Amino acid sequence: MRAQLYEPNTGPNIQKEKEIVKEMIELYCRKNHHRDKLCKNCQDLKSYAVLRLSLCRYGEGKSACMYCHIHCFKTKYREEMRDVMSYSWPWMFLYHPFFSIKHVFNGQSS
Repeated sequence: MRAQLYEPNTGPNIQKEKEIVKEMIELYCRKNHHRDKLCKNCQDLKSYAVLRLSLCRYGEGKSACMYCHIHCFKTKYREEMRDVMSYSWPWMFLYHPFFSIKHVFNGQSS
């Protein structure tokens, strides 16, 4: 079955994914760039990631992005997001354990 996008995704699963991505980027920026607010580069990445999640063709049925066969992020953003996730993921278990565990199970089940 091929998914089609008719309007931006606003369902609860996508909203949670957006929340997790925002938290990871904010954590990464705070710990690596030593700022209380997001730097311009991290703000740009956050905006881009939220946009891509809003436009995901699989919507509420999406798996974790790393398991998707369609890479909708531009190469630059994909590499930046990979760095953010590699750094932030272990910290997420400390700061947001519920999100982390749920994300692991969502990624494996899809």
